[in-house]
Amino acid sequence: MTAQPEQDTDLSALEELLAQQDEPQLSPDEFKTVFRNHPAGVAVVALRHEGRPVGFTATSVISVSAAPPLLAFSLASASSSWPAVSAARTLTVSFLAAGQDDISGRFATSGIDRFADGGWTALPTGEPVIDGAVSWFRARVVQRTPVGDSYLVSLRALESSLTRTGGEPVAAPLVYKNRAYHRIGDDTAV
Repeated sequence: MTAQPEQDTDLSALEELLAQQDEPQLSPDEFKTVFRNHPAGVAVVALRHEGRPVGFTATSVISVSAAPPLLAFSLASASSSWPAVSAARTLTVSFLAAGQDDISGRFATSGIDRFADGGWTALPTGEPVIDGAVSWFRARVVQRTPVGDSYLVSLRALESSLTRTGGEPVAAPLVYKNRAYHRIGDDTAV
């Protein structure tokens, strides 16, 4: 007779997780509708890949931690920029100013040279930053985490620039909500 190994594993946590995965969930359209109505700052993420600049518009940039200084953004795995981001060691995140909706549109357009019309400057380290942006970070990629059909890209901030006049940012930020750009100014403060 062969002895059976004792089952010490508590499967209740796993069973609960699987049951939660069987719960009804939002459709992609319902999910997108909620986030379309949530305003987001607009940024251009840019880097150098195989000797050329690569960049895209992102509204998913978030602050993660001040100590250490971490930020993150998400990028669809099907994005034309994903191969460059998957290999990048460093990149920049330029937070666009209120008058830069044309730049946001350009960097959101597929199949074009997003850098051909200018409006950017390469840092001494090679990464592009958008001219006239409210601010920017140069950051090191610390983690690329697959989440659903996207990647959450975590970054450690290495350098930054915030354009100021008299202690205040020079320009208001560009905001995106419900498929339209918006400007925030002092007159919109509550």
